[in-house]
Amino acid sequence: MVRNIIFAALVALAVTIYALIECVRTRPSDVRSLPKAGWVAAIILLPLIGAGLWFWLGRPVAGGPQRQAPGTRPATGAPDDDEAFLRNLETQRRDKARDEELRRKEAELKERERKLAEENNKKPEEGGNPSEDTPHHTP
Repeated sequence: MVRNIIFAALVALAVTIYALIECVRTRPSDVRSLPKAGWVAAIILLPLIGAGLWFWLGRPVAGGPQRQAPGTRPATGAPDDDEAFLRNLETQRRDKARDEELRRKEAELKERERKLAEENNKKPEEGGNPSEDTPHHTP
């Protein structure tokens, strides 16, 4: 009989400590029904009853806001608040600029090759009549 009472007291103490730790770790904006300080007082002053009420009425809903590590940004928000997204955009912008520069240089090279081919096909006549090229004056 005494063992059962000791076991029940240890379980009640463990539940109370667990509820107190969870209450302290919960963000104040996520606590329901009472302010966070009110829940801490209820858990300490009414050990098993306060812990039960915390789990039933005060603890954040399971599907509600998730806890985040300190210093991290929320998962939702504007895309320009996400550093990885911004880095990805910058990488895409640089890749696109590099591709455009490559296309421009390829077009320039093709144009040079075309002009060179035209010049080689025309080949000015060598040894032509110089009198036709330069007007000469008679005194």
